[in-house]
Amino acid sequence: MQQIVDYFATIPSSHRSIILVGGIAFFWMVEYAIPLFNFKYNKIKHAGINIFFTITSIIVNFALAFILLKSADWAVKNHFGILQWLPEMPLWAFTIVGLLLLDLIGAWFVHWTEHKVKWMWKFHLVHHSDTNVDTTSANRHHPGESVFRFIFTTMGIVIAGAPMWMVFMYQAISVLLSQFNHANIVIPKWLDNTMSWVLVSPDMHKVHHHYVLPHTDSNYGNIFSIWDRLFGTYLTLDRDKIVYGIDTHMKPEENARLGSLLKIPFEAYRKPVGE
Repeated sequence: MQQIVDYFATIPSSHRSIILVGGIAFFWMVEYAIPLFNFKYNKIKHAGINIFFTITSIIVNFALAFILLKSADWAVKNHFGILQWLPEMPLWAFTIVGLLLLDLIGAWFVHWTEHKVKWMWKFHLVHHSDTNVDTTSANRHHPGESVFRFIFTTMGIVIAGAPMWMVFMYQAISVLLSQFNHANIVIPKWLDNTMSWVLVSPDMHKVHHHYVLPHTDSNYGNIFSIWDRLFGTYLTLDRDKIVYGIDTHMKPEENARLGSLLKIPFEAYRKPVGE
């Protein structure tokens, strides 16, 4: 365990890039082998839009990365945060508790908030507007959303009192699991169900991308499924009943054009139609 911690404490930027790009490339290939849906779309064109948003997310996070570093260093140095106040425990337990806290505050809570606050929803809607969800959809976030997701991540670091190695570990796991959950792949149902008791499985997350309420407002988890089960936001839906997108923006000219997607947060709020 100590070797893993040491690795993430000094992880090179090149390795973090390999995790991001390698994950997309790997699941992109797997999608050809075991697709969940046979989409009738231009896979390259679709990826181009989503990769644009992936790049803007990288730029935002890179530009603000020093804030994460300073926040983590400050929390550890000043013994501030839940992890710093807990009694001494084995390193593996310390790591799991820390990842749970970062996942709750930096991912689940901000995701839930985005669905409840109208102006934040209009930014997050860009992610939900994708009607052909695949592994490139994982990082389809409007630059504005990337900013307030970063803010919540920073809050999570300070409240948790997480050291920087843990933040890097959390980000690596988050990226890979998100790419896996969004990938247009099918795994045995028994395996998906078993996985969903601990982690966010592909079927679990794809329910969140169903185009109408109440499913859109469910399964907010990023890494751990415990939070949705604990807070009563866990829902299921048969695979063959899932329809991707969001009911307020189902027209291709709104959900498949970069210019239109960038403008969505600044347009009038549209109330979801629902089932």
